[in-house]
Amino acid sequence: MSFEGKLALVTGGGRGIGRAIALKLASQGADIVVNFFRRREAAEQTAEDIRALGVKAEVIRANVGDPAKVDEMFDTIGNKFGRLDILINNAASGVGRSVMDIDVKAWDWTMDINARACLLCAQRAARLMEGRGGKIVSLSSLGSFLVWPTYAIVGVSKGALETLTRYLAIELAPRGICVNAVAASFVETEALKFYFTEGLNQDNIPTTPAGRRVTPEDVANVVAFLCSEEAFMIRGQTIIIDGGSSICSPLFSFKKND
Repeated sequence: MSFEGKLALVTGGGRGIGRAIALKLASQGADIVVNFFRRREAAEQTAEDIRALGVKAEVIRANVGDPAKVDEMFDTIGNKFGRLDILINNAASGVGRSVMDIDVKAWDWTMDINARACLLCAQRAARLMEGRGGKIVSLSSLGSFLVWPTYAIVGVSKGALETLTRYLAIELAPRGICVNAVAASFVETEALKFYFTEGLNQDNIPTTPAGRRVTPEDVANVVAFLCSEEAFMIRGQTIIIDGGSSICSPLFSFKKND
């Protein structure tokens, strides 16, 4: 795969899975816009690491849950570059509560960042991709269809994201824009530790039938493939990255590879 001459925006690109995706695309020649909201130091470090790969990197601070900030971010990209080839909707947030404890503030915050932002970013990105084609990939979660404690509102928002992905894929296909999503199982990041703090440690984060846990790089590899021309005929799909865990009966047990 080669993304030379392409410009990619990775929301929430400074840390975790977003950082891995940004570095993967950069390693294949793409210039990267790293979006962040709270951790500037991490975003700047990611940008520095991207530049070390011989491509360009820009850092833009924007809360994608705020429509005005989304507009400002895309105005900046449009004014500076005049185009966009790849959009990665990775930024996510949420409140770890049971479904009966969700209030309106928590609902709005989570849905705005995890679902509405994907719509707003896709709408603006499509304008910058007009006449060029492009790729949009959004990050979902197995929590969109599996029920996990305290994950209710995030799971609902990811379900909305996956439905939005299908609608965008069909509407944007005539413009030459491919839209897909990926959903990973437990990936050891700060987000995982936030939602699953009860007894979480290196030994009891679930492994997979494949013999190891999913890494940010595993996710980045699939995202990069979906951004390539090799994936041209994949549209509106949510690709699961979980080493087989979501299809494995609880009756089975599996061990980590040594």
